[in-house]
Amino acid sequence: MSYDLAVWEGERPADDKIAGRVFDDLYDGYIKSELKELPSKRIAAYVTALLERWCDLTEEEEDTSPWSTGPLIGEASGPLIYFPMRWNMAEEASAYAATVAESMGLVCFDVQQNRLRP
Repeated sequence: MSYDLAVWEGERPADDKIAGRVFDDLYDGYIKSELKELPSKRIAAYVTALLERWCDLTEEEEDTSPWSTGPLIGEASGPLIYFPMRWNMAEEASAYAATVAESMGLVCFDVQQNRLRP
């Protein structure tokens, strides 16, 4: 079982309902689409920041990584990354991921709870 977050570039939506619609549109356009785009510079920088804290799942220390897939950058397309975390590390990893997103001016959305993360 995994815990999923979505992080994207753009204005922070006014509320959770709008954020859910924005996420759905971005997901359909960038993740579900057959044409994957390279991650934007800001999303790539975000992934780099996450990997400074925890290694990528593709590295030898995979038991210490909270990410459920690797390479983590492979979950990004254009201005969006939609990524799963291992459930047993989700609380700590998602809090950190949300804090980093906010510090970089990115929007963080909790897919399970259908809400914006502060």
